[in-house]
Amino acid sequence: MTAPGRVKTQPSCLCLTGPTACGKTALAMRLAEEFPVEIISMDSAMVYRGMDIGTAKPARLLRARIPHHLIDIADPAETYSAGKFAADARAAMASILRRHRIPLLVGGTLFYLRSLRDGLAELPQADPEVRRRLDEEAGAVGWAALHERLRRIDPDAAETISPTDRQRIQRALEVVELTGETLTALRAQPQSHRATPVHALALLPEDRTVLARRIERRFDDMVAAGFTDEVRALRGRSDLAPTTPAMRAVGYRQIWAFLDGAYAWQEARTRALAATRQLAKRQLTWLRSETRIQCLPAQQAVAADALRNALRAFVS
Repeated sequence: MTAPGRVKTQPSCLCLTGPTACGKTALAMRLAEEFPVEIISMDSAMVYRGMDIGTAKPARLLRARIPHHLIDIADPAETYSAGKFAADARAAMASILRRHRIPLLVGGTLFYLRSLRDGLAELPQADPEVRRRLDEEAGAVGWAALHERLRRIDPDAAETISPTDRQRIQRALEVVELTGETLTALRAQPQSHRATPVHALALLPEDRTVLARRIERRFDDMVAAGFTDEVRALRGRSDLAPTTPAMRAVGYRQIWAFLDGAYAWQEARTRALAATRQLAKRQLTWLRSETRIQCLPAQQAVAADALRNALRAFVS
C-alpha cells in the first residue's frame, strides 16, 4: 500500500455508493490496497450480527486486512436508525482522521448518506396511539393501501419506501398526522449545524439487464453459501419475528416466509429477486435525482480512475 501524502484532518469523508450488486465493495477493496483507506459501512443490514451471507458482508479475513467500521455492531432484535448511523459514522470518521488515514463510506443505504451529509430534521417522537390506529387500518386494508395514501400525500417519500416496508410507511404517515407536514418538507429544513461534508461518487449501471443478472447470480451464490440456514438460525430465536426491522431486509423476509410454509422455494426465490430489483430501482431513481453526487459508469476501470483521483485529492 502506498500513502500518497499526509491525510487531511478536516471532518469530511469520501463515499462510494450505487445500487445493490453494482460492484461497490470490489472497487473499494481494490483502492484500499493502494491508499491508506479505512472503510465505513453504509449498509443498514450489515450493522447486524449473524446476518452475514444475505448482506454480502466482506469476508472476515478481508476485514482483518483492511479495517472496516459499523459492521456487526447491533443485534438483529435492535432497531438501528439513520440518526444512530450518522453519530456512529462521525465518530468512526474522527478516529480514522486522527490516524491520518482516509475514511471511505461504502454502501447503498442512501437515507444514511442524507442523514450524515445534511443532518436530520427534528421529527416528533413516536405516538403509540397513532401507530396502533395505523396498524389496525393496515390489518383491514393492507400496507400497500397505506403506501398508496402516502404516495398521494408525499410522493417523494413514497418513491424511496417499498410498499411492503411497514415500519417506514407507518412512520411517514405518523409524522404527517402529528405535525401536519410531510417527511419531505421536514427534511428540507436547514440542518447545517449537524451536516458533514461528504464527497460522494456513485456507480450507475448503464444496462439494467446486466444488473438484474448480477442480482440473480449473487442471490444464487448466497443460497449455495448457506443463506437459508442463516435465516433458519435467526428464525429459531424467540426474540425475532418477520416484522422485526432487521428481518425485513430483502432476501431474509422471503426465505423466512418459505420456512414458514407460506410458499414454495421457487416462489421465495422469485419474490426475493423481484424485491432486490425493486430496491435497485429505487436506489437508481434517488441517485439520478441527486445533484451533489458524482455519477460514474459502473465499468470498474473508469470508476477506479475517478475514485483514485478523489482519494488523491483527499491527501495533501
